[in-house]
Amino acid sequence: MKRLVVKMHPSDNALVALIDLSKGESIIFEGQTYILQDDIKAKHKFYTSDLNKGDEVIMYGVLVGKVQCDVAKGSLMTTENLKHAAEPYGYRQTDFSWQAPDVSKYKDKTFKGFKRKDGRVGTANYWLFVPTVFCENRNLDVIKEALHNELGYSVSDKYTQYTHHLLEAYQNGENIDSVNLQLTPNNNANRVFKNVDGIKFLNHQGGCGGTRQDSATLSALLASYANHPNVGGITLLSLGCQHLQVQDFVNDVKKQNPAFDKPLLIFEQQQTVSEEALVANAIKKTFEGLIEINKYERTATPLSELCVGVKCGGSDGFSGVSANPAVGYTSDLLVALGAKVLLAEFPELCGVEQNLIDRCTTETSAKKFIDLMQSYDALAHKVGSGFHMNPSPGNIKDGLITDAIKSAGAAKKGGTAPVVDVLDYTEPATKAGLSLVCTPGNDVEATTGKAASGATLILFTTGLGTPTGNPVCPVIKVATNSILAKKMSDIIDIDCGPVISGEKTIEEMGEDILEYCIKAASGEIIPKAVQLNQDDFIPWKRGVSL
Repeated sequence: MKRLVVKMHPSDNALVALIDLSKGESIIFEGQTYILQDDIKAKHKFYTSDLNKGDEVIMYGVLVGKVQCDVAKGSLMTTENLKHAAEPYGYRQTDFSWQAPDVSKYKDKTFKGFKRKDGRVGTANYWLFVPTVFCENRNLDVIKEALHNELGYSVSDKYTQYTHHLLEAYQNGENIDSVNLQLTPNNNANRVFKNVDGIKFLNHQGGCGGTRQDSATLSALLASYANHPNVGGITLLSLGCQHLQVQDFVNDVKKQNPAFDKPLLIFEQQQTVSEEALVANAIKKTFEGLIEINKYERTATPLSELCVGVKCGGSDGFSGVSANPAVGYTSDLLVALGAKVLLAEFPELCGVEQNLIDRCTTETSAKKFIDLMQSYDALAHKVGSGFHMNPSPGNIKDGLITDAIKSAGAAKKGGTAPVVDVLDYTEPATKAGLSLVCTPGNDVEATTGKAASGATLILFTTGLGTPTGNPVCPVIKVATNSILAKKMSDIIDIDCGPVISGEKTIEEMGEDILEYCIKAASGEIIPKAVQLNQDDFIPWKRGVSL
């Protein structure tokens, strides 16, 4: 029998519609009958009892809002009748215990990674271009076009050919509507350096003109990318007069990793005879570097060496029902295997703080999380905003009515394991287990921050679809529903729709996701975001970004 609704926690007083339901329809669930007072679209919620103005609404077992007017049992949850509310939180002594999932079936499994001399293991082997200042972005663009086109990393060939055929048709007086785009995936068949997975470019808008603190934060961020286990070598371009000096960057690299020994090529434009000479020399020396890192090969590595970031974006009302809990189970499997898992997006932990605090293994990490959350929220309120303003119009339209609802579902990505560490922005993950990483909810700023803390894969759930990727960390897109997975099959890797239909359990889906991660970490599967060169990179200036 097809499931119509689901309750996310026994104490909830709202149900989630799994399919479109009609006004007047009788829904029988767990022995109770609900007469719907409104049409309820799939992903949206309805109340399970009559509520008076000011009454609390519970979902996922936590307070997610208070009703703004009297509502009847079976009524649709809307932004008009429900406003965000969340419980206060603080440190308290708990006896938290965790039952780890059985991972015996994975004990002998490995992935094929790139072992670095500092002991860390990458899931890819990239050459990285880093500008110390936005003034060098154009030079990076010129170099990117040259290297990508000639070395087999470009994904624009089909669009170049398409434009050529359009021009040809126009010049011949033909109807351009007859020209079709040939949609062929980038399979790297023409790649010159088979063991170099890509040449990546960290274009950004910083390095000068802002505060010195902004430049210092940017330097730490860029240094963490240079130290990333997925990076084999770096080319640094500097103008010369900017706030972020080359030596600042080098100092941060060595501070983070005293044993740093990767090829680091440095070019400063104001010390070069011409821009042409700068670009040509950077290309030549990088080419020589590519020859060297192409000698690296993948080797079998325990799954405990994985570091997986979990992220959601373009979320919908099914995010906390299917994809996020499934990824959460994957997270628990990884933690049980001794790997690292990173949960970030602090504005999207609003309302579930107490649960995470209670899971912290030390008082120090619990209080660090509290301090980071409170200072972040205070900064948002200082400019007239707040975490409650996080949900986007798309989120709301697809059933995420308050930030607490969105957050309670988003936090499911972190599973149920203990929180072993709390990391500020750009701090590296050093402990096996689940760590919280302070980043905005903004998709690109969050993925940028996760990679900075060492994520070598990112599981990115989405209900509406988003093309977000990362330059150095392969991003795996996990759809909450099958409609999205089919509609945007060019960017979606995994479909969690079977959880909605009842064909698979959360646990079965979580195991499927882990199997995909192992293949992606081994280079046996190339995630769509990587195929499409979706290399998004936005440094966070520590301002208000939700």
